[in-house]
Amino acid sequence: MLLSVSHLRELVGFRDLIIRLAWSDFKLRYKSSALGFFWSLLEPMLMLLVLYVVFTNLMRIQVEHYQLFLLLGIILWNFLDRGTSMSIWGIVGKPSLVQKVYFPRDIIVISTCITALMMTALEFIVFVVFMLIFRVMPAWTAVYFPLLLMLELMIITGLSMALSAMNVYFRDVQFIWRVVLQVGFFATPVIYPITIFPEGVRWMVMLNPMAQIITMMRDCVLYGTPPGMESLSYVALSSAAVLLIGYQIFERLEPGFAEMI
Repeated sequence: MLLSVSHLRELVGFRDLIIRLAWSDFKLRYKSSALGFFWSLLEPMLMLLVLYVVFTNLMRIQVEHYQLFLLLGIILWNFLDRGTSMSIWGIVGKPSLVQKVYFPRDIIVISTCITALMMTALEFIVFVVFMLIFRVMPAWTAVYFPLLLMLELMIITGLSMALSAMNVYFRDVQFIWRVVLQVGFFATPVIYPITIFPEGVRWMVMLNPMAQIITMMRDCVLYGTPPGMESLSYVALSSAAVLLIGYQIFERLEPGFAEMI
């Protein structure tokens, strides 16, 4: 059975290995870098600078606290981008582990997603600093922040499971996914508010659970508006569906990993 109780118990038993792999990947990414962990902070800052100049001066988007609005959207999208892009090489990039050592192969993907979460946590530290600079204090609705972040992590993990497994058999998956992410960045309200769309079109954009998460996160953290139960339920069900489907694809393709690598 998909995600059976016994498998969940097995994953819990390997929790130390998951954390160890995640922390090892986190450190290795910056091992030979002069700036080290600061690269995790510079990337969203540079993107914020460019996009802020373009969209406030050229396109003249008028949004309250637009600096924070934009930075929060970039951080949340980077989490999806980074988590799936790193995980897509999770199985292919560790042939010695896959071929020679026995343990649940999904541990590799889960640990990579946790690495992405660690990097995102650094970016949120910068976001809090910016909130202090601009004197924007979060309302009580910020209590929804960890829930929405965990729902995004579920989406990332589900996508990563499917992508990492399919990439073992079809290496074109990595290139196709890069195109999907580029299109998704502009099709999702990362740099603009959902209100720029006519009301009759918004529901189509909001079918994307990432659009819902980014919008709800901004409302909760910046504007003191709690998420509607309908939207929150939709995102919860969507996240669970993506996670379960991703695991199903991974489990079906896993028996051939050692041979295909």
